[in-house]
Amino acid sequence: MSKFQFKQFAVEQDRCAMKIGTDGVLLGAWAPISNNPFSILDIGAGTGIIALMLAQRSNAEQIDALEIDEDAYEQATDNFENSPWSDRLFCYHAGLDEFVEEPEDEYDVIVSNPPFYTEDYKTENEQRDIARFADAMPFEELIEAADLLLSENGIFSVIIPYKEEESFLAIANEYELYPLKITRLKGTPTTEIKRTLLAFSRKKTIHFPIEELIIETARHVYTSEYIDLTREFYLKM
Repeated sequence: MSKFQFKQFAVEQDRCAMKIGTDGVLLGAWAPISNNPFSILDIGAGTGIIALMLAQRSNAEQIDALEIDEDAYEQATDNFENSPWSDRLFCYHAGLDEFVEEPEDEYDVIVSNPPFYTEDYKTENEQRDIARFADAMPFEELIEAADLLLSENGIFSVIIPYKEEESFLAIANEYELYPLKITRLKGTPTTEIKRTLLAFSRKKTIHFPIEELIIETARHVYTSEYIDLTREFYLKM
């Protein structure tokens, strides 16, 4: 299915290696915007889904996205132009390393659904590999960029594999980015924790919420928490 219809916008994904998945939608719905951002940056935009969701959720006037893959960049640009918020959305065709060389702006919210398959194998599809493998964007590079680009009261949010949570928190701590909120994700009540949603700020918070979110209790039977989080986006929620 190349076109994915949400309540307020549609996303074409036929040219993207990484299709719309639960991870991106969860991050787009979950990422804290309590600081009322003026500017938002989505690192590794793919289809542009997260930036589009944040355009729907916020009044941010500047929403920039960054995408290294040419096909995905063109797709995100088209999806932005065809959305109700085309005047606020812009996609850069660049890698993170290029983007941080001459940073022009600070951002109040930075989000990323980074590539995180660290296994040693590669598939035959190079485009998909770039989208999926962590060597395309190591966590340290991502955190360093967030530290460089985040405004004083900014919030940096990511979704990563749960097994990487400890090391990600440790690296972030070195850059004086401190957890603001942690939500661990399970597919069903009986499965293992697969993913972690992490939000960081520059201010150290002693007591911050650590929560668990279960997506469904049975196939296509979604929990009320998941429905509450995504109902503004999914047509059938």
